[in-house]
Amino acid sequence: MKNDQPTDTDFALTHVADGHRKGFWPMLVVMLGFTFFSASMWSGGKLGTGLTAWQLIATVMTGNLLLGCYTGLLASIAARTGLSTHLLARFSFGEKGSYLPSFLLSITQVGWFGVGVAMFALPVQKVTGWNIHALIIGSGLLMTGTAWFGFRALTLLSFVAVPSIAVLGSLSVGKAFTEFGGVDAWFAMVPSEPMSLFTAIGICVASFISGGTLTPDFTRFAKNEKTAVSTTVIAFFLGNSLMFLFGAVGAAFYKQADISDVLMNQGMIVWAMVILGLNIWTTNDNALYASGLGFSNITGLPKKLIVIVNGIIGTLAALYLYNNFVGWLSLLNTMLPSIGGILIADYFMVRKRLYGHLDETRFETIRPTAILAWAAGVVAAKVIPGIAPVNSVLAAIGVYLVAEQVLASIKAGKPPERETV
Repeated sequence: MKNDQPTDTDFALTHVADGHRKGFWPMLVVMLGFTFFSASMWSGGKLGTGLTAWQLIATVMTGNLLLGCYTGLLASIAARTGLSTHLLARFSFGEKGSYLPSFLLSITQVGWFGVGVAMFALPVQKVTGWNIHALIIGSGLLMTGTAWFGFRALTLLSFVAVPSIAVLGSLSVGKAFTEFGGVDAWFAMVPSEPMSLFTAIGICVASFISGGTLTPDFTRFAKNEKTAVSTTVIAFFLGNSLMFLFGAVGAAFYKQADISDVLMNQGMIVWAMVILGLNIWTTNDNALYASGLGFSNITGLPKKLIVIVNGIIGTLAALYLYNNFVGWLSLLNTMLPSIGGILIADYFMVRKRLYGHLDETRFETIRPTAILAWAAGVVAAKVIPGIAPVNSVLAAIGVYLVAEQVLASIKAGKPPERETV
């Protein structure tokens, strides 16, 4: 395997060095920046118009509990191994087989980057009247430029964006309560078009399951397993919950699911453009960072070069992606959760936490048990009633474990073959 040069501080194709591991507070800020996702506010807006206050709280807590369990397990693996999602996939999918999850995850993140650029540029254009194409190109290239600097830039941006969006969201919620009769008025509201709790929990989980599968790309920098898991779980329970709350309260009172429209009604659009812009900026940098790692795994090219290429593609296609890609992203969301399920099953249940160093491991080219389990997860998300992402993860884990046992039986009753270390 071709390794990155020692000057690559993003460790795209190898383990994160001990000297580059981060403590609790830097990791918490990065993970909060990861979960402070503008699309979660839009999803919260949908929930806010279809649920009572108590139903919303129950939905968000349940959804983020599921996400926290899923991402916490992935965070644990990453901290122990120092490997990204894409490099971890080599153990379960095989060296060439890992190209499948890398491609699916990376193309999704490039798509989200383009959507995010447009999500920032369109409200700014609506308020200022500036040329939309100039706004898209300028903001896209700026976001791409900071993503080029890697994990250090993500940390610095998050230190600014996380408290800013927390203050803005709190001010928006407080203003809504002041204008419409306080918390009691919110709890007394009854939606005109009620939403089922299963549907609502599904929206909550689906809003971040694709990004959550990429948790190892960030938590591999954690100083230890405790730091990785605790910051991840806190980020989902605090960060993602706040995003849903900020979107839901405004939508419930102002009957606007779009947070930008809510803030415009509140006379806060100028601050909103700045602070939501920072929020989208951190999200987009996370997306480019993760997509760079994925395509680096496939091509062996430096992550920084791929980040630039992906950023330019996402910027040029931003309007098209915004108008046409969301449906495709929904399809991809059914394809991604099973990947994380397989990583969890392989590390904890099949190999009993025994992963060797990449340079000392001989990987199989393609492992059909993982491909089969991934396909089963995709089918489960589409056809089994309930919460589609959860069905996908559980089905992938179950099929992978059974397939590994069958393969072991075929190999004369021996345990599943492990890579030589």
